[in-house]
Amino acid sequence: MPQTEDVLTPILNVERIEEDFYRGIATPGGQGRSFGGQVIAQALMAATRTVGDDRRNHSLHVYFMRPGNAAEPVLYRVSRDMDGRSFATRRVVAIQSGKPILNMAASFQVQDGGVSHADAFPEGITPPEDLPSDRDLAREHLERLGPRAEQILTSPRPIEVRPVGPCPPFDLTPRSGTQYRWIRTCFPMPDDPQLHRAALAYTSDLGLIQTALTVHGKAWNDPGAKVASLDHALWIHEDFRIDDWLLYAMDSPWSGNARGMTFGKIFARDGRLIASVAQEGMIRVAE
Repeated sequence: MPQTEDVLTPILNVERIEEDFYRGIATPGGQGRSFGGQVIAQALMAATRTVGDDRRNHSLHVYFMRPGNAAEPVLYRVSRDMDGRSFATRRVVAIQSGKPILNMAASFQVQDGGVSHADAFPEGITPPEDLPSDRDLAREHLERLGPRAEQILTSPRPIEVRPVGPCPPFDLTPRSGTQYRWIRTCFPMPDDPQLHRAALAYTSDLGLIQTALTVHGKAWNDPGAKVASLDHALWIHEDFRIDDWLLYAMDSPWSGNARGMTFGKIFARDGRLIASVAQEGMIRVAE
């Protein structure tokens, strides 16, 4: 994956095959299981192609059913459930090898006014310019990562992540409460609000379920660990740019029965709460 240009936009821009059928490209250089955030984002772009330009996605709800193959393209079938005066709803099924790997329900709204309130931007957060990226941290801690984590964390990616404070897999001290990380695309993206929303859907799956493991001093790359997203929900409150820094605040209120529950809030750097996230994932850790 080249590091001198925007590589995320080509990943997100699905190809129209025929009416309500779209195809998303395979992960460039991809191997093994698909990244769930990419399938979510491509499914959202497929749904977006079927609504008017005046309607923007404000929520999506996803179930992961089967692991996808990162080296193969994905077919997306869109169902146009409802087109109202203010809202439109769509259902999308992602298909590989003739089998569904994900289904998604998404809602779109004409921009409107109304009463307004939001949680405040957290206090005391170190700015991203003063923090190393997770790639920098990976290079410093290669001896403790293992081959799989080293390959994932040091390979070029379209998203830059800068953790705020110690975090797995670099520090396995058990921690509860809110975990913070700065996120943005590595390169500028086109001035398309719908594309930035799809990019946020892509990014919202990065590291969220790890928050449930952090409480126990565990990491997704521990020997014998099996971690996978089961369902994912995203609510987008306001417009934003993902090629500018966003703060992702994550916490986990519960885990048990080989599952973990996590929530996230995403803030723009100017203090606005621009999105909320919820995810449940499978977490199996060897004793």
